[in-house]
Amino acid sequence: MRRSNLLAAAALSALLTACGTDPDPVQHGHDPELPDRQSGLLPSMNIADPAAWGDQRPTVPQGYAIAAIATNLRIPRQTLVLPNGDILVAEGMGGGAPILRPKDAIAGYIKGKGTSPVKGGDRLTLLRDGNGDGTYEGRAVFAENLNAPYGLALVGDRLYVANQDALVRFDYRDGQIRASGPAVEVTKLPSAINHHWTKSLAASPDGRFLYVGIGSNSNITENGMAAEGDRAMVWQVDAETGAHKPYATGLRNPTALAVQPGLGQLWAVVNERDELGPNLVPDYLTSVRQGGFYGWPFSYWGQNVDPRVRPQDPQKVAAAIRPDYALGSHVAPLGLAFSSPAMGARFGDGVFVGEHGSWNRNDPSGYKVVFVPFRGGRPTGAPVDFVSGFMGADGKTRGRPVGVTVDPRGALIVADDLSNTIWRVTRYVR
Repeated sequence: MRRSNLLAAAALSALLTACGTDPDPVQHGHDPELPDRQSGLLPSMNIADPAAWGDQRPTVPQGYAIAAIATNLRIPRQTLVLPNGDILVAEGMGGGAPILRPKDAIAGYIKGKGTSPVKGGDRLTLLRDGNGDGTYEGRAVFAENLNAPYGLALVGDRLYVANQDALVRFDYRDGQIRASGPAVEVTKLPSAINHHWTKSLAASPDGRFLYVGIGSNSNITENGMAAEGDRAMVWQVDAETGAHKPYATGLRNPTALAVQPGLGQLWAVVNERDELGPNLVPDYLTSVRQGGFYGWPFSYWGQNVDPRVRPQDPQKVAAAIRPDYALGSHVAPLGLAFSSPAMGARFGDGVFVGEHGSWNRNDPSGYKVVFVPFRGGRPTGAPVDFVSGFMGADGKTRGRPVGVTVDPRGALIVADDLSNTIWRVTRYVR
């Protein structure tokens, strides 16, 4: 885009921001408020204003401490704690949505302002705390020359990585610091256009199947329905053969997957559609039912019809499953991890969700890690801010959380892809 157009985009965004604040309905839990749809030439937008952390740190609850255990990474997205306590970090940036309308160019510019200028690493980096003191002094490149790696899963002696174009695997032995050979392809993944490029990953409890979250190729089918083949769904992949089939559909962008300990239930966080207003549509956390349809593109939050989709499909709408738990509109959840009792009584039963943060609201939302409490295996109650301060009161954006992982020893690992940092949250044990 030419400089004059960029300046025009910035000026337009500033004008939109100055138009007032967004109302703030209650949009978390099982029954979020859904206001009337809004439409216009452009959605509400707000340019993130990145700044260095300096001597500041994210905020955590009383009784907990946070420390940066790795810096100067190359777009850390998701992490995996290995059995010996080492941490693998997937680094990369993929995708590249086509510019079809003037608003696509403007939105792309605005979103780009809130991202790191560092080139994605296309690699896995291993972090090691050799003496267990919480300082990860060891650092090595475990694997490189990958293609925007994102989802990670370890099943026995096999490490699975979801690149933006293929699910691959490496042999793994305990304590290994570098892959012993090149990646072996398990199955190709949809990668044409790649509007939503991230491929999330989880393994079934018995390790037989892998679940891959694949986002849509558009906001709301503006690239045509043909571009959505095998997308906006979770695949079930046979870990041995690579044979795959749809497990659940109608999930616009399932950016993180996790299997519930003890129950084996698959859960996802999903980024919902844009351009219906600052308070539509709530992003969500949901259990994922085999064979279930979750609405996209025909409806949202169950059976609320999206009139922009042509042709409409009343039968699909009638079958749409209502998600379990709303997280709020445009918070952009990209991380999901079940907690454990080692995280303390208050935060021991539930999930942590990394919210990357909005671009299409005048009043920003997200930019934090929240804890959603569970009772009886289901989410209940209001989300609790667990790691916040990524966007400060001064309006500066110092970090953006993505993947979250719970270390069984009692720590939360948070990937921050704006400051290119891995944070570790621990509790004081008296």
